[in-house]
Amino acid sequence: MAEKHISQYYLIKHGDIDTKTIYNLRKNGNITILTLEKLCRALDCSPNDIVRFT
Repeated sequence: MAEKHISQYYLIKHGDIDTKTIYNLRKNGNITILTLEKLCRALDCSPNDIVRFT
């Protein structure tokens, strides 16, 4: 998000992502595939840029 200069506010207003989901992301909580898709569209990236399996 920092590289693309996109704020949490932008994701809420333009990415159709609610504040509860933003909170979960900040706390490394679980998200749905639908949320992952919305993030990828808002950030113009692929899931590999967001998710890392360990």
